[in-house]
Amino acid sequence: MRSSILAGLLVAGASTVGCARGDHVTICSKNFTESILLGEIVAQQLEDAGIPVDRRFNLGGTFVCHEALIAGQVDAYVEYTGTAYSAILRLPPERDPVRVRAAVDSAYRERWNLVWTEALGFENTFAILVRGADARRLGLTTVSDAVPHARNWRPGFGYEFTERADGYRGLVAAYGLAFAAPPAEMDLGLVYRALADGQVDLIAGNSTDGQITALDLVHLEDDRRYFPPYEAVPVIRAETLERFPAARTALAALSGTLDEATMQRFNYLVDVEKRPVREVAAEWRARQE
Repeated sequence: MRSSILAGLLVAGASTVGCARGDHVTICSKNFTESILLGEIVAQQLEDAGIPVDRRFNLGGTFVCHEALIAGQVDAYVEYTGTAYSAILRLPPERDPVRVRAAVDSAYRERWNLVWTEALGFENTFAILVRGADARRLGLTTVSDAVPHARNWRPGFGYEFTERADGYRGLVAAYGLAFAAPPAEMDLGLVYRALADGQVDLIAGNSTDGQITALDLVHLEDDRRYFPPYEAVPVIRAETLERFPAARTALAALSGTLDEATMQRFNYLVDVEKRPVREVAAEWRARQE
């Protein structure tokens, strides 16, 4: 069912996305702020290397971007190792980042001739969040601490989290969670405000999201280590690297340049202070020179 839906989306969007062509590199992103920011950083990095870039940001969720990449409609985007491992490859749980990276490297190359380049330097894991006032009142610091209270709560999750192998069902099983009501499902960008406004009581957000601090939310420690590692890495078609050899060197120069605190600040600047994505990316890249 999912494959037919994705195929329809890709065909319907062909006039917008276009096919990856030899005269430029097409960079896409998922439909949330951090992915767009990372796409812009990669795009500017390639442009500075003299490579023409076409931007196709806010394309969709993980599966839409992945299908566009393997179909040749885009050339590259930034993916997270744990997402590829669990959601795309549907491999059994693994917490060792070296093993996760080795698995995605091998499978992506063998199945689709895709290359995972150097890691950008940070992880963006799923963050189980509660309101700061609740965390302080109830003494909550870990997900296990929240289990006795969850029976009186309603959770809220993004659509993708409810479907993924490393998402809602596995989390409930790992911690023995039981809630007062089924999860409210909504766009990922809306879950933070829904939590802050009391519409839901626990959410799964992104650990690097700038709204966590802005809305006084608390990230509960994943004390049972349910979530796999999620290192951010540009993934690119091997044939694109052959067409543009300078792209390999340009992407390698981004290795280890971003940490979690920096990424959270960038997300804050865009989501809370409403700074333009291109401006935030350009200012950071200027400081790297």
